[in-house]
Amino acid sequence: MKNLKNMLIALGLATTLLTGSMASAEGIGYIDTEKIYNGYDGIQSAMREISQKELALQEYLLQQEKKSKTLTTPIQKKNFEEQVAKEFKAKKEAYLKFKAEKEQAIYKKIQDASRAVLVEQKLDAIVDARVLFVGGIDVSDLVIAKLKKGAK
Repeated sequence: MKNLKNMLIALGLATTLLTGSMASAEGIGYIDTEKIYNGYDGIQSAMREISQKELALQEYLLQQEKKSKTLTTPIQKKNFEEQVAKEFKAKKEAYLKFKAEKEQAIYKKIQDASRAVLVEQKLDAIVDARVLFVGGIDVSDLVIAKLKKGAK
């Protein structure tokens, strides 16, 4: 989730850099990432999927630990540990790839929705609310609406 929040901050900064100045722009918008996270079920769903994969990885380790206690000889234990280490490494890499893909997909959806709001509202930029000290227009609800509309 922290990674996702960092991506959302980057979204605001990237949007600022990409848009430059527009001829009839009306200011700067900002998004409250926590509000978007709580307001869009797609993010919560993806985070649940990531958590389920992480729990499955932990469950795998617990099961293997139980199996290792039944082994009697040092050679059996060593071979078993090597096998488990190899399998765990593969499972962990698959999990990390899955997590990165999910986070990237969420980031892209939020970025696309933010760009659409930026154009519709004729804004110069959209930044993360934590970056903005004073002023600006809160477009969080508009971005959430775009996300929900795109999800249908």
